[in-house]
Amino acid sequence: MSTNLMDLNTQSSAFNVFSNRAFDNHEQVVFCQDKDTGLKAIIGVHNTVLGPALGGTRMWSYRSESEALTDVLRLSRGMTFKAAVTGLNLGGGKAVIIGNSKIEKTPELMLKFGDFVHRLGGSYITAEDVGMETSDMDLVRSVTPYVTGISEEMGGAGNPSPITAYGVFMGMKAAAKHTFGTSSLEERTVMVQGIGHVGESLVEHLSNEGAKVLISDINEERLKSISQKYNAKIFEGDLYKATIDIYAPCALGATINDQTIGQLNAKIIAGAANNQLADEQRHGQLLKERGILYAPDFVINAGGIINVYAELEHYGRADIMRKTENIFDTTLNILQMSDREDITPHQAAFNVAQQRIDARKGGQ
Repeated sequence: MSTNLMDLNTQSSAFNVFSNRAFDNHEQVVFCQDKDTGLKAIIGVHNTVLGPALGGTRMWSYRSESEALTDVLRLSRGMTFKAAVTGLNLGGGKAVIIGNSKIEKTPELMLKFGDFVHRLGGSYITAEDVGMETSDMDLVRSVTPYVTGISEEMGGAGNPSPITAYGVFMGMKAAAKHTFGTSSLEERTVMVQGIGHVGESLVEHLSNEGAKVLISDINEERLKSISQKYNAKIFEGDLYKATIDIYAPCALGATINDQTIGQLNAKIIAGAANNQLADEQRHGQLLKERGILYAPDFVINAGGIINVYAELEHYGRADIMRKTENIFDTTLNILQMSDREDITPHQAAFNVAQQRIDARKGGQ
């Protein structure tokens, strides 16, 4: 069997790792390749000051290896601040597998990926993300203990998607409280972009609250199914120009960019996607100047990491829900800090997270 593990220093020139705009003093970037299974993966460990780096594995058909590298760098960095601002004793990491999960993912590939995770000795703990299922994490668990989000049958907390969605719902309600003076979303028009596992659960919460839910996705069959199931309206047209109360991006990141930001006609942005701002500083400031409230993604989508962290700390469902509901208070406090200090919500959340990391580093 041919297996090759290439670390950062052997690949930096080919991938321009250190000069990549998304590189942020990452502790370790590992390139994994296995000829027999077809595995091509990158694991990014951003920071382990607060604890081992935890973050899901994403399988995606990237247009290039460079795009995959940028994604894992941005995602792993985001996980550091997500764990820190949520108060968890975890660092930030992420993994991406290059390929189409529907046709290229095999049990053998997942087992080999688990082997690479195991070689890191616990500095990185993986979990489920885009293109992955709980059953995939069960496979990885058979070769390494450094995985969370396994099935309840195997003693895990199960699929984190519903908890992620609930946390986003809590964060959205906090943003509504800050903007409209009430946390109720009844009669508010909410555009949910991307109706995968998390998006569907969010649609359910919104529908139950009486919101006017619009849905958008590239999968037309799923659109029809979700529309009928939750009485949501399929949106047709340019969603960035739609007159809505809340835009909830729940697919891939960077939908707030140079092309879309001038078109947005929403009062709040609050969704589950990671790295929603293509440029955190510039686009965060532009949103602030336009009077569009941005609920920082790494704050409100932390329900998933809370759910999988339960497996490491051995707390139960009641504690998972309590910690996830606290996203409401965390979000509201950050939005108030943003106003008080006249900075963007993203910067306010970043400051809170960085202060916690710096405090731990100073105490070592």
